[in-house]
Amino acid sequence: MANLSLSTKYRMNSGHEIPALGFGSYLISNSQTPKVLQEVFNAGYRHVDSAVMYRNEKGCGLAIKDSGIDRSEIFYTTKILPSAMGNRRTAKQVDDCLQESELDYIDLILIHAPYGGKEARLGSWRALTEAQQAGKVKSIGVSNYGIHHLEELQEYINSTNGSKIDVGQYEIHPWCDRRNIIDWLKKHDIIVEAYSPLAHGSRFNERILKTLGKKYNKSPAQIMIRWVLQNGIVPLPKSSSAERIKGNADVFDFDLSEDEVNMLHTGEYSPTDWDPTLDYD
Repeated sequence: MANLSLSTKYRMNSGHEIPALGFGSYLISNSQTPKVLQEVFNAGYRHVDSAVMYRNEKGCGLAIKDSGIDRSEIFYTTKILPSAMGNRRTAKQVDDCLQESELDYIDLILIHAPYGGKEARLGSWRALTEAQQAGKVKSIGVSNYGIHHLEELQEYINSTNGSKIDVGQYEIHPWCDRRNIIDWLKKHDIIVEAYSPLAHGSRFNERILKTLGKKYNKSPAQIMIRWVLQNGIVPLPKSSSAERIKGNADVFDFDLSEDEVNMLHTGEYSPTDWDPTLDYD
């Protein structure tokens, strides 16, 4: 992983590329988003993650348009609300997302959670594939799907020769590493993204983070982000502080050893957010 940089990109099943580091916009208000994203772009990020649930799509779109950066250089993600599951509602929400952000296309749309039952999940996937075919979105994927949800979707894709899953997004950090889901995703060449890679700061006092931080002259947050990167996963750290935004991107000048990466696989399963992967509807 020594060659990773802020400009590193991974190729998805769709053929499009996704930057190896992104910025998560959860809990940043619509009015605050343009100012925060200006700092994000100034720090070199070119990957912004939003969702209908975040209520800041308009602010994201405005920031992207006002950035002075060519649209093709910025990767923008949004997500379908759990209440908009099903073919018709998801299709409408895709159009609503485009209207809200005032963008000509969206780089990636994810189904935010596997709620609503099998028929609704597959209906939503059909709507995303239709939007992809229409050029409204370039790549599509899922978030918070358990393996049983993933296998259900993969069986449907295989039976219809439909669009492949490009991205799977989950809460991932050393205390919630989801190895079984990640192994499944990588087996199918699906890019894995990590939201809440810093566990909302709840683990910054862990001894192992302090020890590694002292060794590499890095903060606990930087150690956690680097760990995600070295597992071949795209981290989506979030902050509204210009200093922390910049610091979260300053993770490409050191490498954790293989032993250190393995030590940070703690075996603990402690999500700090919701966990729809356990839903069996």
